[in-house]
Amino acid sequence: MKREISKTMEILEKIYSRYEKPAVRKSSKYDPFRVLITCLLSLRTKDENTEKAAKNLFLHAKTPEEILKIPTKKLEKIIYSSGFYKRKARIIKHVCKELLERFKGKVPEKKEELLSIKGIGQKTANIVLAFAYGKDALPIDTHCHRIPNRIGWIKTKTPEETEKKLKKLLPKRFWREFNTTMILFGRTICTPISPKCSICPIRRVCKRIGVKKSR
Repeated sequence: MKREISKTMEILEKIYSRYEKPAVRKSSKYDPFRVLITCLLSLRTKDENTEKAAKNLFLHAKTPEEILKIPTKKLEKIIYSSGFYKRKARIIKHVCKELLERFKGKVPEKKEELLSIKGIGQKTANIVLAFAYGKDALPIDTHCHRIPNRIGWIKTKTPEETEKKLKKLLPKRFWREFNTTMILFGRTICTPISPKCSICPIRRVCKRIGVKKSR
C-alpha cells in the first residue's frame, strides 16, 4: 500500500507543482502570523475570496497589536469578502489577544500551544506548522479527507481519523505538499460530484469508492 501511495503522490505532485498555490501558501514568504490569519480567513470560503480579504486586511494591519486597534465593525468590513465576517472578526481578535498575552505576540511553534488558543483547530495548527515553520505536519481539509477515502487508501469518517491513518501510511516526504496537492486535485479533477475519472492521471489505482456518476 505504501509503495502504491508513494507512486500516486509522485504523479500528482509532478502535475500540480506547476499550478498556482492556494492563498495560504502565498502568505508573504510564509510569515507565521500571516499564514495563521490567512488560514482563519480561508475557513468555509473560496480561495479567491480568502486572498482578497487577506490582502485587504494586511494593508491595514500587519501585527496582532495593529489588528486589535481596529474597531470590530471596521474589521468586519475589511474582511467582508471572506464570508462569515462577523464570526471571523471575533476569532481573529481573540487569537491576536491570546498571542499578545500568552506568547509575547509570536505565533507558537508547538501544536499543543496553537490548539490551546480558542479558534485554532487541527487543520489551522498543522498549516502553520507545515507552511510557516517547515515542520512535518499533515493539514487535513475536506479534499484531503474525501479523496484518500475515495481512492481506497483509508476508510475514515472524520478529518481527525484521516490524519491519524495517513500518518501511518503516507511517507513523511509527502506530508507538507499533501494538503496543496489534494486541494488542487480536488478542484480540477477529483471533484466531490461527478469527478472527471476519464482524464484522471491515477484512475488505474483508484477504487472510486462512493462515486455514482463520473465524467
